[in-house]
Amino acid sequence: MKDKLGARKWLTLILIGLSGQFAWTIENMYFNVFLYNTISTDPGYIAAMVGWSAAAATVTTLLMGALSDRLGKRKAFICVGYMLWGLSTAAFGFITPESAGRLFPAANAASAAATLVVVMDCVMTFFGSTANDGAFNAYVTDVTTRENRGRAESVLAILPLVSMLIIFGLFDGLTQQGRWREFFGIFGALVSAVGVVAVFLVRDEPGLKPRRDSYFKNLLYGLRPSTVAGNRALYLSFCASCIFSVAVQVFFPFLIIYIQNYLGITDYALVLGVVLVTASAVSVISGRFIDRMGKLRFVFPAALVMLLGLVAMSFVRRTVPVILAGCVMMSGYMMLSAALSANIRDWTPADKVGHFQGIRMIFTVLLPMIIGPAIGAAVIRGGDSTYIELGQVKTVPTPGIYLAAAAVLVLTAVPVLLLRRQEQNGEKEGSKG
Repeated sequence: MKDKLGARKWLTLILIGLSGQFAWTIENMYFNVFLYNTISTDPGYIAAMVGWSAAAATVTTLLMGALSDRLGKRKAFICVGYMLWGLSTAAFGFITPESAGRLFPAANAASAAATLVVVMDCVMTFFGSTANDGAFNAYVTDVTTRENRGRAESVLAILPLVSMLIIFGLFDGLTQQGRWREFFGIFGALVSAVGVVAVFLVRDEPGLKPRRDSYFKNLLYGLRPSTVAGNRALYLSFCASCIFSVAVQVFFPFLIIYIQNYLGITDYALVLGVVLVTASAVSVISGRFIDRMGKLRFVFPAALVMLLGLVAMSFVRRTVPVILAGCVMMSGYMMLSAALSANIRDWTPADKVGHFQGIRMIFTVLLPMIIGPAIGAAVIRGGDSTYIELGQVKTVPTPGIYLAAAAVLVLTAVPVLLLRRQEQNGEKEGSKG
């Protein structure tokens, strides 16, 4: 039956998805720590890196997702993209103020190194977004249906947590010892190896055919007012996911730095390990409820759980309360992410799946990763929490980032309510069934 995924497809989703999340975890969390610990503590560099990489991811996904539609191929983009993605990830281990100073002797070494990190992050993001955001995400939509997307998304939603759990639990010691070259090298090699395995594992769906219309015309298709008007539910779904993602990006880039430097919890791997295992279990269990209840009905209880967790995180200071608040926050985050992502797939036109991955990136990556970290950085600067190390004043994230994230999250209710009203009115739009 089409509503059931076979073993090969599940293996493909999990293996390709998890290896990609290793790379994204390193980019989203460890590049920030790498930059903060070895080059500069200025939160502006982190916000700039997140923003520029988000722009690179969006443009890449728009171009390469549409190209995968045009060629009727996902496999080639996944395989080659993963191989190059891994190589570019490993390259970060060679960026230091000393190496940057040798390359740019007339510039300040720390500023040159920070800029080089930002540029390399964009290069790495190009390969990652080609393989993962553009091709793999389109592949997931190709092989799933309305009947099984809640289950598929609930499993895909935990992969970032599983990747963080593995990295924090088994490899974080390398970063704390300053062995960044080995750390980046291990995961770079792993991602490239999965690209090779994908050659034998991934199969394009039989119904995926090359498009004969204009590639360049299709690049602008999703930005036309007529397209927005004709796919109202899809764009409302994008808006809901956008606001949710902004809320996440207010605090997430600063999470490890906050735990280490504001709370003073040095063994953050233990804290995050318990939180991630709990949230992963909740996410997997929630998958069937998403499919049974309906994705939009599930959004509000999931959002409430996340909201309570965010508020709690702004007040807790000791290890055990931080773990408890973190479990609530991340469980809500996982459930909400799965429901919103599955809803977007339901409304994506079947003949332009690759193209709409780029439009999705505008709403779920570009805007959130520019707006969210900027809000977080502004809150941090306003909190004026600093310490002095080796004569340098270093800025520390403050609890206000969680309250700011909570305030943004509440706004998600607006597009979700509009979507529910549309469903209740019985309006219909074309989508892949």
